[in-house]
Amino acid sequence: MAVKIKLKRLGKIRSPHYRIVVADSRTRRDGRAIEEIGKYQPTYNPSVMEVDSERVAYWLSVGAQPTEPVLAILKKTGDWQKFKGEPAPAPLLQPAEKPARPSFEALGGDDEAKGEAITPKKKAEKKDEAAAESSASESTEA
Repeated sequence: MAVKIKLKRLGKIRSPHYRIVVADSRTRRDGRAIEEIGKYQPTYNPSVMEVDSERVAYWLSVGAQPTEPVLAILKKTGDWQKFKGEPAPAPLLQPAEKPARPSFEALGGDDEAKGEAITPKKKAEKKDEAAAESSASESTEA
């Protein structure tokens, strides 16, 4: 029986996240797994890659073959280089902290009322027009 380390897809239609699992190579993508050994969430910035290094080393030592996407993840976390005896990769990049937005007061904003609204209300116009029409009709009748 061939054992593979592969990704098991979870999540909604446009927000996938994956579990890194050890499964029989004949099972379907989201089928039964022997063991879950990590997580991968590509939609986060930066991507979240959590791998149980001890279990990965064990499964690779007993002959489990990683799929291409899992191999890329293992290379980024350094578990593949550790298994092959190569030097470790550079650490994963962390996102740069965004500077805090300046506050309203710091930009020179004042909290004073400016006065009334510039645009007149429509209801007031309709009442004025109705009053003007009624006075005009009264003056023509007299």
